[in-house]
Order: sequence, then C-alpha cells, then structure tokens
Amino acid sequence: MNLIIRLLITAVVAYALTHLLSGIHFDGFSTAVVFAIVLAVLNLIVKPILSILGLPLTIITLGFFALVINAVIILLAAKFVSGMHIDGFWWAFIFSIALSLITSLLNGIFASKD
Repeated sequence: MNLIIRLLITAVVAYALTHLLSGIHFDGFSTAVVFAIVLAVLNLIVKPILSILGLPLTIITLGFFALVINAVIILLAAKFVSGMHIDGFWWAFIFSIALSLITSLLNGIFASKD
C-alpha cells in the first residue's frame, strides 16, 4: 500500500509541475502515472549503476554530479514514456530537483513509516 501511495504522490507532483514548468509536457494524468512507475523502476535498476560509475565525479564535484544523474534518469524515463516530452537537459535538471524536494516532503507527510 505504501508503494502505491508513493507512486501516486510522484505522479500528482510530476503532473502539477508540468503546469509550473513550461519545458515539461504530459499528455494527461495517466501518462504521469506511467512516468512514476517507469521512474521507480529506473531508480531501482539504473540509478545505482550510474551512481557507482559516477562516484569519482560525485566526490570531485562535492555531490553536484548526483543531481546530474537524477536529471539523466528523468530524461531516460521520458524516452520510455510516450506522451511525455522534455525540452532539454536543463528542464530535466530543474524538474528533477523540484520533483525530489516536493515528493520527499509529501512522502514524509502521507506515506506511512511501516
């Protein structure tokens, strides 16, 4: 149940951010739900690999490269989800920061600690 709540929070926040950020486009809320699922899978499988490979750059940049990895994961998710379009890397970068901050806050409020 906790996973479903987290996915719905991610989908709602992602869909809401499309109304605030002009460089991110979803065809509808169902596309945002698919995006949330694809993002969860990519965060589970691809992100650890990229984090290990990018560890030297993350150390050199004092953690900034981790934000770049998040943006790359967002761009990769956009490639897999039809009906989602991102206008460029910097939009993905801004979107990933906003999505991370807002979903972390909302997950802390709504998702159970079990």
